[in-house]
Amino acid sequence: MNSFIYDIPTKVYFGPNQLNHLGEELQKYGKRVLLVYGGGSIKKSGLYDKVVKYIKESNLELFELSGIEPNPRIESVRKGAKMCKDLNIDMLLAVGGGSTLDATKWISAGACVDFDPWDFFSKRSEIKKALPIVTILTLAATGSEMNSGGVISNLETNEKIGRQDYHLLPKVSFLDPTLTYSVSAYQTACGSADIMSHIMETYFDLEKDLYMLDTVMEGLMKTVIKYTKIALQEPDNYEARANLMWASSWAINGFIDGGKTQQWSCHAMEHELSAFYDITHGLGLAILTPRWMKYCLDDTTVSRYVQFGVNVFGIDENKDPYEIANEAIAKLEDFFFNDLKLEDTLTKLKIDETYFNQMAQKACKNSSIKGFKELKPTDVENIYKMCL
Repeated sequence: MNSFIYDIPTKVYFGPNQLNHLGEELQKYGKRVLLVYGGGSIKKSGLYDKVVKYIKESNLELFELSGIEPNPRIESVRKGAKMCKDLNIDMLLAVGGGSTLDATKWISAGACVDFDPWDFFSKRSEIKKALPIVTILTLAATGSEMNSGGVISNLETNEKIGRQDYHLLPKVSFLDPTLTYSVSAYQTACGSADIMSHIMETYFDLEKDLYMLDTVMEGLMKTVIKYTKIALQEPDNYEARANLMWASSWAINGFIDGGKTQQWSCHAMEHELSAFYDITHGLGLAILTPRWMKYCLDDTTVSRYVQFGVNVFGIDENKDPYEIANEAIAKLEDFFFNDLKLEDTLTKLKIDETYFNQMAQKACKNSSIKGFKELKPTDVENIYKMCL
């Protein structure tokens, strides 16, 4: 296995009634806080009033930026960065799901530079510092509450680009599973598909790794499969929501990576789908992942499918390896499309082949995706076509 560095300093408050620590944590970073949130669901749920109460009781100055979009836009990042500069903001408080958290991360970096925040993506401009970030999570999906990454969309250029930087790690994250009780069945399903993909992108790798990390990933996948079904039937089941929320954080905070060097494949392909068609990220991943698995299955990779099928889905290990592999893919499809009730083709989303070639070139950065199996643009285009 490869050597690696693991350093995640995010402080997590997990469970109900932890928000009473919000004021004391925010006070560590100054006086002026920018509250960033999405379309207003936090007002309907009462969370907004509770957050404002804690902020005011702590004698902090409150400013707000609302309207952060799903697949957050660079325009929102620009607006937030300008507000931070104009208002001398000391820290940012992101309240919402992954889109809000991702946008807030890049606002925090954009507030500390004198160039367009899109340069962080188009020119890979260096991040030397960022304003402190505190998060309150309302959706288990992206893991942004405990990692250094964020994905931003530019609709003018049909680009959706992710990037990581240590400066973007949240200082503190509040994870209260009860805040996800009101999440719709659709968003719960898409969030769980996203969590599964984060794990599977790491798990499906032929580099030698720690047995311990394999068992952790298998346990995380079994957790998502088990508790998503329960959460869909019982939205206010605390055990289910808590397991999904904590699985979301540990699926993509770097712990399971083990120094792996390969690129992620399905995320690269899905970012192009979202960039061109603005679809829900988790839905795109659910449609792509089983087809990607089918495309990559061969004599060099089948052993990984066998381990996945036997240890995650309980398939009889004495069966033929290819039988196990295909049964595992079928069981994953059953989870995504029957248990989660997600659409199973791009055709049902009114997506056709029009941009597949262009999307494939961009996903491969005009070269290839060096992932579980190396994928060239023609391979990516073929996978897209399998999803129709």
